[in-house]
Amino acid sequence: MRKLPTTLESKMKIRFQDCDPYGHLNNSKYIDYIMTARGDQLIEFYDFDIYKMAQQAKLGWVAAQTQISYLHPAHIMEEVIIQTQLIQSGEKSLVVEAIMWNHNKSVAKALMWGKLVHYNLQTKKSQNHAEELKQFFKQIINPLKEDLSFEQRAMFLKNSVSKEDNKTMAN
Repeated sequence: MRKLPTTLESKMKIRFQDCDPYGHLNNSKYIDYIMTARGDQLIEFYDFDIYKMAQQAKLGWVAAQTQISYLHPAHIMEEVIIQTQLIQSGEKSLVVEAIMWNHNKSVAKALMWGKLVHYNLQTKKSQNHAEELKQFFKQIINPLKEDLSFEQRAMFLKNSVSKEDNKTMAN
């Protein structure tokens, strides 16, 4: 069995229609970009299609909680890298971390933690993960090395900007 990657990345370009009058990505659009990237990454890296699963098995995940911190603005037509990873897995829930980076991953634009609850679309109730899913999650989980709160993780990322990028952002 091949080892699956635990941290996934993909590139996206910030589009005009998703920006405010100042050329910054609209706050609500960060979540859209991140969720779109994660769905695409699951298919590309794991051949795990959550949309097909919802249609065929009538199972999926619903957002139970979303925490997001806007660290540095993303600008119109900027290429960003969206990095995602599963950081927690429970009987009925998952926590996914997503970081939106600039093009060379030297500046974190946003941090998001999303708690997702496994959901049966027919019964309209949460449900435990099947054993097959639990085994899959064990292969891809990448828990944070330290027991950090969301706020601590956000501050760490915000403060880890390189000196060269600090000069660029100040201008």
